Amino acid sequence: MSSQSPITASMDLRDMLRQYLISRSLRCMKKAAERRHCALASGKIDEYCKAIRSVTRNFYGELPVGKNGAPLKSKMVSSFEKEGYRIENVLFDSFPGWEVNASVYVPLDYGPPFPAVVVPVGHSGKQFGSYQLPCQFFARSGYLAIVFDPPGQEGEKQPGNDHFIDGVRCYLTGETSSKYFVADALRCIDYLGTRTDVDMSYGVAMTGVSGGGTTTILANLLDDRISVIGPSCCLTALSDLDITQCYSGCPETHMRARYDDGIDEVDLLCAAAPKPILLMAGEKDTVFRIDDTRSLAGQVKGFYEITGDGGRGKFKFFIDKAGHCYSLKQARAFVRFMNKHLLGKSERTMCDLPDGAFTMNPDGQLRCYPRTDVNMRSLTLDTAVKLKKSRLSNLANQEKITKAAAKIAGNGIAGKVPETQEGGFFRIWTHQWKQILLKPEEGIELPGTMLIADNTPAPSILHFDDTHRNRLLQRNGILAGSINFINDSVVSRNLLSVDLRGYGDTEPALYPYEVAGWGSVDRYLAYTGAALGDSLMAMRIRDGLSSLAYLRSRPEVDNENIIITGCGQAAIAALHVALIDGNVKGIVIWDSLVSFKALLETEKYCWGADTFVPDILLDYDLPDLIAVLPMPILVCNLLDGTGRSLSGKTIETLNNILGRAVYSSFSDDKAILKAVEALFLGKKVAQ
Repeated sequence: MSSQSPITASMDLRDMLRQYLISRSLRCMKKAAERRHCALASGKIDEYCKAIRSVTRNFYGELPVGKNGAPLKSKMVSSFEKEGYRIENVLFDSFPGWEVNASVYVPLDYGPPFPAVVVPVGHSGKQFGSYQLPCQFFARSGYLAIVFDPPGQEGEKQPGNDHFIDGVRCYLTGETSSKYFVADALRCIDYLGTRTDVDMSYGVAMTGVSGGGTTTILANLLDDRISVIGPSCCLTALSDLDITQCYSGCPETHMRARYDDGIDEVDLLCAAAPKPILLMAGEKDTVFRIDDTRSLAGQVKGFYEITGDGGRGKFKFFIDKAGHCYSLKQARAFVRFMNKHLLGKSERTMCDLPDGAFTMNPDGQLRCYPRTDVNMRSLTLDTAVKLKKSRLSNLANQEKITKAAAKIAGNGIAGKVPETQEGGFFRIWTHQWKQILLKPEEGIELPGTMLIADNTPAPSILHFDDTHRNRLLQRNGILAGSINFINDSVVSRNLLSVDLRGYGDTEPALYPYEVAGWGSVDRYLAYTGAALGDSLMAMRIRDGLSSLAYLRSRPEVDNENIIITGCGQAAIAALHVALIDGNVKGIVIWDSLVSFKALLETEKYCWGADTFVPDILLDYDLPDLIAVLPMPILVCNLLDGTGRSLSGKTIETLNNILGRAVYSSFSDDKAILKAVEALFLGKKVAQ
């Protein structure tokens, strides 16, 4: 191999990060399975179930439902009489100002009070067949059914509620977007309790398809008023679909540290024991493949049998010949299941009308016209604003913010020199060229390019770029100029530029599910990192600290004279490395996100999902971090959530807050080079 060549890694760098995440995730699922098996072997079933429920409840904190909810006030919007049932459209609050748009299907062929079933909608709208037709069937069989739209998707609650764009924002404030799905379902139970025509003595049933099935399963573990559940077309073991098949799914199913806490889909059902469950699946489902769901059902059935089901059929698995939908065949199966396990009346008659008797109602007859100004984004921004106010007293607290940053990154990582594979030297004018491969942990190899000056030990630059480590080297770019490359009339400097994981040569290749409109590489990386309790940005910060430790270990480096530079998303990692280490001479960043709060302030952001670091706004934002850096910093061309440069007025305000200079932009590369020179010389940067 030529000394000019990149070093051949021991793995395919295009697949490295993904396989690393898969390996870690599978280890978590293995521990989850071991805990479940130990509970069965030891007989500590109650202890296991309580643990799963406790962790699940901790994902949500205190929800405004049940005894924690405000007095429920509902508003009747419209009513439509149909053959055998009546549709009542109502509005009521879940979160303050956040309205649940519920359509209630009231039986007309049965006398009240009615048993009730809650039907959460999946990634769709309540006007579609998977919701209208089953709800009609439930009402024609004597069950009052209530159905409501989830945030976003194709229902009435779209603005600011996109599952993927707005759901990931909740990570920043330490929340899960799942709370907006689950709380609405539980608030429906509160509403049912206010109706005199509903018999709550049985509790309620809940059933839904796809995302509605997921809401059903999670709500069930939070509320004992739910007596029977019927999730449909929504489950496989996490090790199958989400992990090894790399289906990014949704942020609401990837709560922070869910994997690390060992909460598999199997656990969510097993922890419900002995509550009756009818798990339904479509034989032709192209997302939740039937073989994977059948395997999961077998595990849950075995658990129920061991935990005292006693052959009463409290867990049943029903396979429909259809695809990814909630069919009338499933509705019939669930009514039979409710008759037996909710009402204790297996002999109770149910609707015997053929499928053709059930027809779709016009969309307009299901509309409730909820408010759209209060949404997932606005509520998350409100939380961020409150958190910012609570942090004002900490702005000057360097120690507190440094500890919080180290906690985000993962403790015990600073100062450890990674295992390194090095190429040979190649002389190129004023410098020696060297390719390296840093190995900060098992399964991760980071390509680096190093240029070593003749006048060693020399001042050095450590650079991180979210595009490619060599982007600003070629054609005498900013990095080349900053080390005085080919300029033998001045003192030269060293450079180490590293591809942090997921950048440059390690950018992950596309996988099949990421072709879908809701799939993307950055979403898979973001959701998986969040579920591991270890965000991708945290991993990159550790990579940066390892890179710094390696640079310091080189004899050619003047350890008292190191500057860190970073651009784009990588600038966020660079800032954290500088703060956590605390001993570099200076830091220069450009084209960086101005703040995580800025990601909440814009309707459409341009930054990848992996920019949203879970929990970070609980302790600090990027301006807070910049304010307490113990070394000089040059900040150029900060960008807002849309990727636009900040206005001069915004920059002036930010300067006053930070108490240090932030520049809106520099006219050309020479100005940036001059500023870098000033940092090395310990002089004030001139604008």
